[in-house]
Amino acid sequence: MCRVSDLRQAVLERNDTRAERLRAELAARGTTVVNLLSSPGSGKTALLETELRLARERGVAAAALTADLATENDARRLARSGVPVKQVLTDGLCHLEADMLAGHLTGWLPEATRLLFVENVGNLVCPASYDLGESLRVVLASVTEGEDKPLKYPTAFGLAQLVVVTKQDLAQAAGFDREAFLANVRQVNPGVEVLDTSVRDGLNLGVLLERALAVGAGAAAHRPVMAHPAGHAHRPHTHDGPHAHVGG
Repeated sequence: MCRVSDLRQAVLERNDTRAERLRAELAARGTTVVNLLSSPGSGKTALLETELRLARERGVAAAALTADLATENDARRLARSGVPVKQVLTDGLCHLEADMLAGHLTGWLPEATRLLFVENVGNLVCPASYDLGESLRVVLASVTEGEDKPLKYPTAFGLAQLVVVTKQDLAQAAGFDREAFLANVRQVNPGVEVLDTSVRDGLNLGVLLERALAVGAGAAAHRPVMAHPAGHAHRPHTHDGPHAHVGG
């Protein structure tokens, strides 16, 4: 009798195979994928809108695909940047998978796209387990979410190649202890860069774009100690099943 863990492992292995193929296909056409993960309310969409606008102003061909359980609100916000944007409604599924992403890109992604930003479904559990064929995995957390976030979600933060702290303009009001946060990040992911940002104050805006462009140009992304030897998709001890949904 097939155990649930066996089924889950098979699903993840199938996803890894598709992700590697998608990564190669997109690299062959010069497209770098950036996978953005965060909890709801982290300020991910606001930061991404700004980075996309900067990309367009600098002549970088960028696009964005955003995933949500419902509404097209984020796509409308991102479209204000002036780059191609596509909304994916997952109908309750708590994450994107490589095959889903590939299907949504077919016939939509402009051929000359240099950077594709994927705004994953807003949670730090399910998406952490699924490689999307990205070349850069970014995990975001706002100063209002607490310094222990990396310890509560060790797989998400442990597999990040860049950690972005948002809403730094609220840090003092929120009583955010940056050193404690950094120590917790280092505990699960030694050596990963932590980037402080504020859309409101303009702090470090454009740096995410620069990091993505550098990886696309061949710079080595951070390699988490938790990562698979191939550099992607090792998932220790997450609690989401192969068809996990958020909600009751």
